[in-house]
Amino acid sequence: MYAASPVQDTAPTRFIAIGSAPLVEGFGLIGFETYPDVQCEALATLLETVVRSRVPTLLLLENRLARCPCPILEHIRNQQAQIVVVEIPELHNPTDFHPEVEHLVQSVLGPSALEQKT
Repeated sequence: MYAASPVQDTAPTRFIAIGSAPLVEGFGLIGFETYPDVQCEALATLLETVVRSRVPTLLLLENRLARCPCPILEHIRNQQAQIVVVEIPELHNPTDFHPEVEHLVQSVLGPSALEQKT
């Protein structure tokens, strides 16, 4: 399906940020490849290219894109060890950020696991 060959030891790591233009602009300043204002359909095409490149990649995805119903994204999360996906909050609403891992932690440790202790 999305098979990729093993990673070459000499391949440089790619650093990619995908999200709203104001958010990814800052990552571009520190050397990330940036893809501003990508929609879910274009995300799938871009991710297929990343998988086919067989290059280790750190992929920062704005949380709205991390929730896209995209089979290649699920494939990357489950089977592509050389591609690390990190969700980042939307710039205009960072306090409403709840990454997927939060749900996993709460399901394992209980709903109060992530509450702040006073």
